[in-house]
Amino acid sequence: MLYAAALAADEPSRIGFIVSKSVGNAVVRNLVKRRLREAGAASLGAHAHGLAIVVRALPASATASWDQLLSDYNAALESTVHRLASRPSKGATNGAAGTTQEGTPRD
Repeated sequence: MLYAAALAADEPSRIGFIVSKSVGNAVVRNLVKRRLREAGAASLGAHAHGLAIVVRALPASATASWDQLLSDYNAALESTVHRLASRPSKGATNGAAGTTQEGTPRD
């Protein structure tokens, strides 16, 4: 799952990760976190400013290959960024007004 919110255009993007115990033991969770950090660092080149991103790892990420995890991350990020860009800008009256969510379910 990937959640994103628009920030001011001049603010640097921030990325956070949630990897719960349902993903696996500590070794597996740390592997997933390292992979997600690398995917996030790679995406900062294109989205260096204006986004707050939170990635919640699902249990299926424990068995996903690096290529699959990177592909899912990039697809969810691009879809979310596209949705945020296509929304009309509103005032900041609601804390979740600029938030959208994308996920890639696995079988």
